[in-house]
Amino acid sequence: MTAAITRRDLAVAACAGAAAALLPRPADAAPPAVGAPVPADALPAREASWYRKLPEGRVECQLCPRGCQVADAERGACGVRENRGGTYTTLVYGAACTVHVDPIEKKPFFHVLPGAPALSFATAGCNVECKFCQNWEISQFRPEQVAALWLPPEALAAAARQKGVPLLAATYSEPVVFWEYVRDAAAACRGAGVRPVVVSNGYIQERPLRDVLPSLAAVKVDLKAFSERFYREVVRGELKPVLKTIEVIRASGCWLEIVVLLIPGLNDSEAEVRALARWVKSNLGGEVPVHFTRFHPTYRLTNLPPTPLATLERSWRIANAEGLAFAYLGNVPGHPGESTSCPGCGARLIHRIGFEVLENTLKGGRCPTCGRTIPGVWA
Repeated sequence: MTAAITRRDLAVAACAGAAAALLPRPADAAPPAVGAPVPADALPAREASWYRKLPEGRVECQLCPRGCQVADAERGACGVRENRGGTYTTLVYGAACTVHVDPIEKKPFFHVLPGAPALSFATAGCNVECKFCQNWEISQFRPEQVAALWLPPEALAAAARQKGVPLLAATYSEPVVFWEYVRDAAAACRGAGVRPVVVSNGYIQERPLRDVLPSLAAVKVDLKAFSERFYREVVRGELKPVLKTIEVIRASGCWLEIVVLLIPGLNDSEAEVRALARWVKSNLGGEVPVHFTRFHPTYRLTNLPPTPLATLERSWRIANAEGLAFAYLGNVPGHPGESTSCPGCGARLIHRIGFEVLENTLKGGRCPTCGRTIPGVWA
Protein backbone atom coordinates (compact mmCIF):
# COMPACT_ATOMS: atom_id res chain seq x y z
CA MET A 1 0.00 0.00 0.00
CA THR A 2 1.38 3.45 -0.87
CA ALA A 3 2.86 5.39 2.01
CA ALA A 4 1.24 8.70 2.90
CA ILE A 5 4.65 10.27 3.36
CA THR A 6 7.61 8.42 1.89
CA ARG A 7 10.92 7.56 3.49
CA ARG A 8 12.50 9.89 0.95
CA ASP A 9 10.38 12.74 2.32
CA LEU A 10 11.71 12.00 5.78
CA ALA A 11 15.27 11.49 4.64
CA VAL A 12 15.49 15.02 3.25
CA ALA A 13 14.19 16.35 6.56
CA ALA A 14 17.70 16.40 8.02
CA CYS A 15 18.02 17.58 11.61
CA ALA A 16 20.35 20.40 12.64
CA GLY A 17 23.02 18.26 14.29
CA ALA A 18 22.69 15.45 16.79
CA ALA A 19 24.14 17.54 19.58
CA ALA A 20 21.97 20.61 19.00
CA ALA A 21 19.57 21.61 21.77
CA LEU A 22 15.86 21.80 21.05
CA LEU A 23 15.54 25.50 21.72
CA PRO A 24 12.12 27.06 22.27
CA ARG A 25 10.92 29.38 19.55
CA PRO A 26 9.61 32.82 20.47
CA ALA A 27 5.95 32.73 21.50
CA ASP A 28 4.95 34.91 18.57
CA ALA A 29 6.92 32.93 15.97
CA ALA A 30 4.94 31.40 13.14
CA PRO A 31 4.79 27.59 13.24
CA PRO A 32 6.58 25.65 10.51
CA ALA A 33 4.64 24.93 7.35
CA VAL A 34 2.62 21.72 7.54
CA GLY A 35 4.71 18.87 6.16
CA ALA A 36 7.94 20.86 6.37
CA PRO A 37 11.12 19.42 7.90
CA VAL A 38 11.50 20.31 11.58
CA PRO A 39 15.17 20.94 12.41
CA ALA A 40 16.24 20.55 16.02
CA ASP A 41 16.45 24.28 16.68
CA ALA A 42 13.04 25.14 15.21
CA LEU A 43 10.55 22.88 16.97
CA PRO A 44 7.79 24.90 18.66
CA ALA A 45 7.96 24.55 22.44
CA ARG A 46 4.96 22.82 24.04
CA GLU A 47 4.31 22.48 27.76
CA ALA A 48 3.74 18.91 28.89
CA SER A 49 0.36 18.06 30.39
CA TRP A 50 1.11 15.54 33.13
CA TYR A 51 3.71 16.75 35.62
CA ARG A 52 4.05 18.72 38.85
CA LYS A 53 6.49 21.40 39.87
CA LEU A 54 8.94 20.80 42.70
CA PRO A 55 11.13 23.15 44.74
CA GLU A 56 14.31 24.62 43.23
CA GLY A 57 13.00 24.51 39.69
CA ARG A 58 12.72 20.72 39.51
CA VAL A 59 9.71 18.88 38.08
CA GLU A 60 8.22 15.42 38.52
CA CYS A 61 6.82 13.72 35.44
CA GLN A 62 3.46 12.05 36.07
CA LEU A 63 3.05 10.41 32.69
CA CYS A 64 4.67 6.99 33.05
CA PRO A 65 5.46 4.83 36.10
CA ARG A 66 9.08 6.00 36.15
CA GLY A 67 7.97 9.29 37.71
CA CYS A 68 11.19 10.99 36.67
CA GLN A 69 12.28 13.94 38.82
CA VAL A 70 14.08 16.28 36.47
CA ALA A 71 16.35 19.24 37.21
CA ASP A 72 16.40 22.37 35.09
CA ALA A 73 17.86 21.83 31.60
CA GLU A 74 17.71 18.04 32.04
CA ARG A 75 15.45 15.44 30.42
CA GLY A 76 13.43 12.49 31.61
CA ALA A 77 14.43 8.90 30.90
CA CYS A 78 12.47 8.92 27.63
CA GLY A 79 14.74 11.66 26.25
CA VAL A 80 11.85 13.62 24.72
CA ARG A 81 10.74 15.74 27.71
CA GLU A 82 12.87 18.54 29.09
CA ASN A 83 12.71 20.83 32.12
CA ARG A 84 13.03 24.41 30.93
CA GLY A 85 13.21 26.72 33.89
CA GLY A 86 10.65 24.73 35.88
CA THR A 87 8.31 24.13 32.95
CA TYR A 88 8.27 20.56 31.67
CA THR A 89 8.23 20.57 27.88
CA THR A 90 7.47 17.92 25.30
CA LEU A 91 10.00 18.04 22.47
CA VAL A 92 8.09 15.91 19.96
CA TYR A 93 4.60 17.43 19.77
CA GLY A 94 3.72 17.56 16.08
CA ALA A 95 7.13 16.18 15.04
CA ALA A 96 6.26 13.02 13.12
CA CYS A 97 9.36 11.03 12.23
CA THR A 98 7.43 8.43 10.23
CA VAL A 99 3.99 8.41 8.61
CA HIS A 100 2.66 5.53 6.50
CA VAL A 101 -0.59 3.93 5.45
CA ASP A 102 -0.66 0.34 6.75
CA PRO A 103 -3.31 -2.36 6.89
CA ILE A 104 -4.84 -2.44 10.36
CA GLU A 105 -3.88 -6.14 10.58
CA LYS A 106 -0.23 -5.08 10.73
CA LYS A 107 -0.67 -3.44 14.16
CA PRO A 108 -2.10 -6.10 14.71
CA PHE A 109 -5.80 -5.42 15.30
CA PHE A 110 -7.98 -8.33 14.15
CA HIS A 111 -11.30 -7.08 15.55
CA VAL A 112 -11.11 -3.50 14.26
CA LEU A 113 -12.46 -2.79 10.75
CA PRO A 114 -10.84 -5.87 9.12
CA GLY A 115 -8.98 -5.03 5.93
CA ALA A 116 -9.13 -1.26 6.53
CA PRO A 117 -6.08 0.97 6.04
CA ALA A 118 -4.72 3.04 8.92
CA LEU A 119 -2.69 6.24 8.67
CA SER A 120 0.10 5.40 11.12
CA PHE A 121 2.43 7.91 12.76
CA ALA A 122 5.12 8.15 15.41
CA THR A 123 7.69 10.45 16.95
CA ALA A 124 11.11 9.63 18.34
CA GLY A 125 11.40 8.17 21.83
CA CYS A 126 10.27 5.45 24.21
CA ASN A 127 10.01 5.00 27.97
CA VAL A 128 11.44 1.45 28.01
CA GLU A 129 14.27 -0.27 26.15
CA CYS A 130 13.25 -3.66 24.82
CA LYS A 131 16.29 -5.63 23.70
CA PHE A 132 14.16 -7.00 20.85
CA CYS A 133 12.76 -3.67 19.59
CA GLN A 134 11.95 -3.74 15.87
CA ASN A 135 11.89 0.06 15.60
CA TRP A 136 14.92 0.92 17.71
CA GLU A 137 16.20 3.39 15.10
CA ILE A 138 13.47 5.81 16.23
CA SER A 139 12.43 4.56 19.67
CA GLN A 140 15.92 4.59 21.19
CA PHE A 141 17.06 7.91 19.74
CA ARG A 142 16.52 11.48 20.86
CA PRO A 143 14.44 13.89 18.76
CA GLU A 144 17.42 15.77 17.39
CA GLN A 145 18.87 12.51 16.07
CA VAL A 146 15.80 11.62 13.99
CA ALA A 147 14.48 13.46 10.94
CA ALA A 148 10.91 14.70 11.39
CA LEU A 149 8.17 16.64 9.66
CA TRP A 150 5.83 19.20 11.23
CA LEU A 151 2.42 17.49 11.22
CA PRO A 152 0.15 18.96 13.90
CA PRO A 153 -2.84 16.90 15.05
CA GLU A 154 -5.30 18.59 12.71
CA ALA A 155 -3.06 17.86 9.73
CA LEU A 156 -2.94 14.15 10.56
CA ALA A 157 -6.72 13.89 10.85
CA ALA A 158 -7.23 15.89 7.66
CA ALA A 159 -4.74 13.72 5.77
CA ALA A 160 -6.55 10.56 6.83
CA ARG A 161 -9.88 11.99 5.76
CA GLN A 162 -8.58 13.24 2.41
CA LYS A 163 -7.11 9.84 1.63
CA GLY A 164 -10.29 8.04 2.64
CA VAL A 165 -8.47 6.21 5.44
CA PRO A 166 -10.87 5.44 8.32
CA LEU A 167 -8.26 4.92 11.06
CA LEU A 168 -5.42 6.96 12.57
CA ALA A 169 -2.90 4.85 14.49
CA ALA A 170 -0.28 6.06 16.95
CA THR A 171 2.31 3.30 16.69
CA TYR A 172 5.89 2.28 15.72
CA SER A 173 7.74 3.84 18.70
CA GLU A 174 5.83 4.46 21.98
CA PRO A 175 2.76 6.71 21.97
CA VAL A 176 2.97 7.24 25.74
CA VAL A 177 5.95 9.58 25.27
CA PHE A 178 3.97 11.69 22.79
CA TRP A 179 0.68 11.40 24.67
CA GLU A 180 -0.30 15.07 24.26
CA TYR A 181 0.06 14.63 20.50
CA VAL A 182 -2.05 11.45 20.67
CA ARG A 183 -4.74 13.19 22.73
CA ASP A 184 -5.05 16.15 20.38
CA ALA A 185 -4.90 14.00 17.24
CA ALA A 186 -7.73 11.86 18.64
CA ALA A 187 -9.76 15.00 19.30
CA ALA A 188 -9.13 16.21 15.74
CA CYS A 189 -10.33 12.85 14.42
CA ARG A 190 -13.82 13.41 15.80
CA GLY A 191 -14.54 16.17 13.32
CA ALA A 192 -12.91 14.28 10.46
CA GLY A 193 -14.86 11.04 10.79
CA VAL A 194 -11.69 9.05 11.54
CA ARG A 195 -11.30 6.47 14.33
CA PRO A 196 -8.13 6.88 16.44
CA VAL A 197 -6.31 3.78 17.74
CA VAL A 198 -3.13 3.32 19.77
CA VAL A 199 -0.44 0.62 19.79
CA SER A 200 1.37 0.84 23.14
CA ASN A 201 3.54 -0.92 25.68
CA GLY A 202 0.98 0.05 28.33
CA TYR A 203 3.65 1.63 30.56
CA ILE A 204 1.63 4.66 31.64
CA GLN A 205 0.17 6.10 34.82
CA GLU A 206 -3.57 5.79 35.34
CA ARG A 207 -4.54 9.46 35.19
CA PRO A 208 -3.14 10.27 31.73
CA LEU A 209 -4.48 6.95 30.48
CA ARG A 210 -8.00 7.78 31.68
CA ASP A 211 -7.71 11.32 30.30
CA VAL A 212 -7.30 10.05 26.73
CA LEU A 213 -9.14 6.70 26.67
CA PRO A 214 -12.60 8.18 26.01
CA SER A 215 -11.33 9.60 22.71
CA LEU A 216 -9.90 6.30 21.42
CA ALA A 217 -11.63 3.57 19.44
CA ALA A 218 -9.15 0.82 20.37
CA VAL A 219 -5.85 0.11 22.11
CA LYS A 220 -3.47 -2.74 21.46
CA VAL A 221 -1.07 -3.44 24.32
CA ASP A 222 2.20 -5.30 23.85
CA LEU A 223 2.37 -7.52 26.92
CA LYS A 224 6.06 -8.32 26.75
CA ALA A 225 5.91 -11.29 29.13
CA PHE A 226 4.19 -12.48 32.28
CA SER A 227 7.30 -12.12 34.42
CA GLU A 228 8.66 -9.21 36.45
CA ARG A 229 12.17 -10.57 35.88
CA PHE A 230 11.72 -10.41 32.10
CA TYR A 231 10.46 -6.83 32.33
CA ARG A 232 13.37 -5.84 34.57
CA GLU A 233 16.14 -7.53 32.57
CA VAL A 234 14.90 -7.45 28.96
CA VAL A 235 12.54 -4.46 28.84
CA ARG A 236 13.90 -2.13 31.53
CA GLY A 237 10.42 -1.67 32.91
CA GLU A 238 7.85 -3.29 35.21
CA LEU A 239 5.02 -5.75 34.63
CA LYS A 240 2.59 -4.63 37.35
CA PRO A 241 1.78 -1.17 35.89
CA VAL A 242 1.18 -2.76 32.46
CA LEU A 243 -1.34 -5.22 33.91
CA LYS A 244 -3.10 -2.31 35.61
CA THR A 245 -3.22 -0.43 32.30
CA ILE A 246 -4.77 -3.43 30.57
CA GLU A 247 -7.44 -3.74 33.27
CA VAL A 248 -8.29 -0.02 33.06
CA ILE A 249 -8.63 -0.18 29.26
CA ARG A 250 -10.88 -3.23 29.45
CA ALA A 251 -13.09 -1.69 32.13
CA SER A 252 -13.40 1.57 30.17
CA GLY A 253 -15.20 -0.07 27.26
CA CYS A 254 -12.48 0.94 24.79
CA TRP A 255 -11.74 -2.01 22.51
CA LEU A 256 -8.64 -3.92 23.67
CA GLU A 257 -6.34 -6.44 22.03
CA ILE A 258 -3.14 -7.93 23.47
CA VAL A 259 0.01 -9.08 21.71
CA VAL A 260 2.66 -11.35 23.21
CA LEU A 261 5.92 -11.73 21.27
CA LEU A 262 7.21 -15.20 22.18
CA ILE A 263 11.02 -15.20 22.47
CA PRO A 264 12.77 -18.58 22.65
CA GLY A 265 14.01 -19.36 26.15
CA LEU A 266 12.90 -16.04 27.65
CA ASN A 267 9.10 -15.87 27.87
CA ASP A 268 7.80 -18.90 25.98
CA SER A 269 7.55 -21.61 28.65
CA GLU A 270 4.34 -23.58 28.92
CA ALA A 271 3.93 -22.49 32.56
CA GLU A 272 4.26 -18.79 31.76
CA VAL A 273 1.90 -18.90 28.80
CA ARG A 274 -0.67 -20.79 30.84
CA ALA A 275 -0.40 -18.29 33.71
CA LEU A 276 -0.83 -15.41 31.27
CA ALA A 277 -3.90 -17.00 29.65
CA ARG A 278 -5.47 -17.66 33.04
CA TRP A 279 -4.86 -14.06 34.13
CA VAL A 280 -6.52 -12.76 30.96
CA LYS A 281 -9.54 -15.04 31.40
CA SER A 282 -9.91 -14.19 35.09
CA ASN A 283 -9.34 -10.43 34.90
CA LEU A 284 -10.49 -9.45 31.41
CA GLY A 285 -12.82 -12.21 30.28
CA GLY A 286 -12.46 -14.76 27.52
CA GLU A 287 -13.31 -12.51 24.57
CA VAL A 288 -10.24 -10.22 24.56
CA PRO A 289 -8.12 -11.18 21.53
CA VAL A 290 -4.62 -12.35 22.43
CA HIS A 291 -2.04 -12.61 19.64
CA PHE A 292 1.02 -14.85 20.07
CA THR A 293 3.58 -13.65 17.53
CA ARG A 294 6.82 -15.00 16.18
CA PHE A 295 10.11 -13.39 17.24
CA HIS A 296 12.80 -12.62 14.68
CA PRO A 297 16.37 -11.73 15.79
CA THR A 298 16.92 -7.95 15.96
CA TYR A 299 18.50 -5.07 17.89
CA ARG A 300 20.22 -6.56 20.98
CA LEU A 301 18.84 -10.08 20.62
CA THR A 302 20.45 -11.26 17.41
CA ASN A 303 21.86 -14.36 19.10
CA LEU A 304 18.49 -16.09 19.41
CA PRO A 305 16.66 -18.06 16.70
CA PRO A 306 13.18 -17.24 15.41
CA THR A 307 10.36 -18.71 17.48
CA PRO A 308 9.67 -22.32 16.45
CA LEU A 309 6.23 -22.87 14.99
CA ALA A 310 5.70 -25.66 17.51
CA THR A 311 6.09 -23.15 20.37
CA LEU A 312 3.54 -20.82 18.82
CA GLU A 313 1.06 -23.63 18.24
CA ARG A 314 1.49 -24.94 21.78
CA SER A 315 0.74 -21.46 23.15
CA TRP A 316 -2.29 -21.19 20.87
CA ARG A 317 -3.63 -24.51 22.15
CA ILE A 318 -3.03 -23.48 25.77
CA ALA A 319 -4.92 -20.22 25.29
CA ASN A 320 -7.85 -22.04 23.73
CA ALA A 321 -7.85 -24.65 26.49
CA GLU A 322 -7.88 -21.92 29.15
CA GLY A 323 -11.02 -20.40 27.67
CA LEU A 324 -9.73 -17.59 25.43
CA ALA A 325 -12.17 -17.41 22.53
CA PHE A 326 -9.96 -15.36 20.23
CA ALA A 327 -6.35 -16.56 20.40
CA TYR A 328 -4.30 -15.79 17.29
CA LEU A 329 -0.87 -16.48 15.84
CA GLY A 330 1.20 -13.78 14.19
CA ASN A 331 4.13 -13.63 11.76
CA VAL A 332 3.20 -17.05 10.34
CA PRO A 333 1.43 -16.18 7.05
CA GLY A 334 -1.10 -18.76 5.93
CA HIS A 335 -1.53 -20.45 9.32
CA PRO A 336 -5.14 -21.10 10.44
CA GLY A 337 -4.28 -19.23 13.64
CA GLU A 338 -4.43 -15.95 11.70
CA SER A 339 -8.14 -16.30 10.96
CA THR A 340 -11.17 -15.53 13.13
CA SER A 341 -13.61 -18.34 13.87
CA CYS A 342 -16.91 -18.26 15.72
CA PRO A 343 -16.44 -19.62 19.26
CA GLY A 344 -20.06 -20.82 19.15
CA CYS A 345 -20.28 -22.96 16.02
CA GLY A 346 -16.69 -22.99 14.77
CA ALA A 347 -17.45 -21.35 11.40
CA ARG A 348 -14.57 -19.39 9.89
CA LEU A 349 -15.65 -15.75 9.84
CA ILE A 350 -12.58 -13.81 8.70
CA HIS A 351 -9.99 -15.52 6.52
CA ARG A 352 -6.55 -13.90 6.68
CA ILE A 353 -3.18 -14.57 5.11
CA GLY A 354 -0.56 -12.28 6.55
CA PHE A 355 -1.96 -8.74 6.56
CA GLU A 356 -4.54 -9.49 3.87
CA VAL A 357 -8.20 -10.26 4.51
CA LEU A 358 -9.41 -12.73 1.89
CA GLU A 359 -12.95 -13.13 3.20
CA ASN A 360 -15.12 -11.53 5.88
CA THR A 361 -18.54 -13.13 6.40
CA LEU A 362 -19.55 -11.20 9.53
CA LYS A 363 -23.05 -9.72 9.30
CA GLY A 364 -23.56 -6.75 11.59
CA GLY A 365 -20.94 -8.09 13.97
CA ARG A 366 -22.60 -11.52 14.14
CA CYS A 367 -21.78 -14.99 12.92
CA PRO A 368 -23.99 -15.63 9.86
CA THR A 369 -24.26 -19.34 10.74
CA CYS A 370 -25.35 -19.31 14.39
CA GLY A 371 -26.03 -15.63 15.04
CA ARG A 372 -23.51 -15.28 17.87
CA THR A 373 -22.30 -11.72 18.52
CA ILE A 374 -18.57 -11.33 17.85
CA PRO A 375 -17.09 -8.45 19.87
CA GLY A 376 -15.05 -5.76 18.14
CA VAL A 377 -15.19 -2.51 16.18
CA TRP A 378 -16.87 -3.54 12.96
CA ALA A 379 -18.48 -0.35 11.61
